[in-house]
Amino acid sequence: MELEKKKNEETGLNEECGVFGIYDFEGNNVARTIYYGLFALQHRGQESAGIAVANTSSDHPHVHSYKGMGLVNEVFDADSLDGMHGNIGVGHVRYSTAGASTRENVQPLVLNYAKGTLALAHNGNLINANELRDELSYTGAIFQTTIDSESIAYLIARERLKVHNVEDALSAASRKIRGAYSLILMSPRKLIGMRDPHGFKPLCIGKRDNAYILASETCALDTIGAEFVRDVEPGEIVTITRDGIKSDKSNQIPKEKQAHCIFEYIYFARLDSIIDEIPVQEARIRAGRFLAQDSPIDADLVIGVPESGNAAAMGFALESGIPYGVGFQKNTYVGRTFIKPGQQSRESSVQVKLNPIRNVVNGKRIVMIDDSIVRGTTSDRIVKMLRDAGATEVHVRISAPPFLWPCYFGIDVPARDQLIAYNRSIDEIRQVIGADSLGYLNIDRLPEMVEGLPICNGCFTGKYPMEPPKHDIRGEFDA
Repeated sequence: MELEKKKNEETGLNEECGVFGIYDFEGNNVARTIYYGLFALQHRGQESAGIAVANTSSDHPHVHSYKGMGLVNEVFDADSLDGMHGNIGVGHVRYSTAGASTRENVQPLVLNYAKGTLALAHNGNLINANELRDELSYTGAIFQTTIDSESIAYLIARERLKVHNVEDALSAASRKIRGAYSLILMSPRKLIGMRDPHGFKPLCIGKRDNAYILASETCALDTIGAEFVRDVEPGEIVTITRDGIKSDKSNQIPKEKQAHCIFEYIYFARLDSIIDEIPVQEARIRAGRFLAQDSPIDADLVIGVPESGNAAAMGFALESGIPYGVGFQKNTYVGRTFIKPGQQSRESSVQVKLNPIRNVVNGKRIVMIDDSIVRGTTSDRIVKMLRDAGATEVHVRISAPPFLWPCYFGIDVPARDQLIAYNRSIDEIRQVIGADSLGYLNIDRLPEMVEGLPICNGCFTGKYPMEPPKHDIRGEFDA
């Protein structure tokens, strides 16, 4: 989503954002509802949060925005929310997959232009971000951020000067951008959502009383007491006005060319979400069952690395007949403000966040299920923690295939030379992390895991749904 890369050796994968929008036809203030929606989407981004609202009944609607660095409950308080008056609004939580973690890059972006005001929230990465930025810069655009979302906003504003409404401007702009994008766009009297034609990132529609909602995941609808209406289809533009919902599907491509991000189901999405009609929990349980079928092992207990490994561990246990147990205690209070121990400190940041339950694992042969191994710097510590807690054997099973290629569409999979699976066999990886055995999910199982949904698996195969950029837009890697 941005032009530089933030590196963190202590974390695994991260998603870069979650988006939420609402239009309340009764005129009620929506800032607090957006706050709770973003709270439910906090797992999608923990670096910054923002809300922009407007009052559709005003003769001259003004967009009021408030945003800052930190978790949702760190950025907003009762006073800031009560000071935001408006019945239409959009919100955003962000993790920077490729750029400076600064306040200037916090969304929603609010843009004042000849036809009025736009507020935009974006989830995804554009692979032609540099080209767009250069083109816009040489024709007079002055950029205030380093995020490619700003290029989208400028394109929409320019196209709006040529067409009759914002949704047509978005449709025209979308033909110039390449990559992953789920967008929520707010003008003072319209709420508009769009997914890119490949459907990389999720976006759904909800309804509560006389209000319509757009959100990255259904868990946000559940949190605010809204009912799920449907998913926004890949390539579809949904426009919500006082007259209701209008749909434009002129940008759609054949379903077989769609490429939904498989990692929504493996890791990113919350367990209680349903994305493109696939319950996330069921997909993860299936992955665990496949692991048990394809990489069986004799053991005493199956445990998951919280949180995303737990459902796959349940699936492994159900299929194998080995008992499932809770083997780790996760410190849920460790967030983005956690101060990592320095090199001189004996404390491990992994151990502060996660600790094995000694009486559960002591003296047992353990099957440990995790969602992925990226660099391996975390996996080896977790395996050692289990051994130190008395586990006699540790067999690691991963509910994804090995990472072999970077991602250009919104996941911070690092450059190839930083991936533990690059130029290593599975047994060599096993030795690095110190496990007794290691098994990955077979790549042929992925379609079955998501019931035949067309997926992007470029980070495993190097075969992307569209040609990747010649230079890594994340500033790490030349292809």
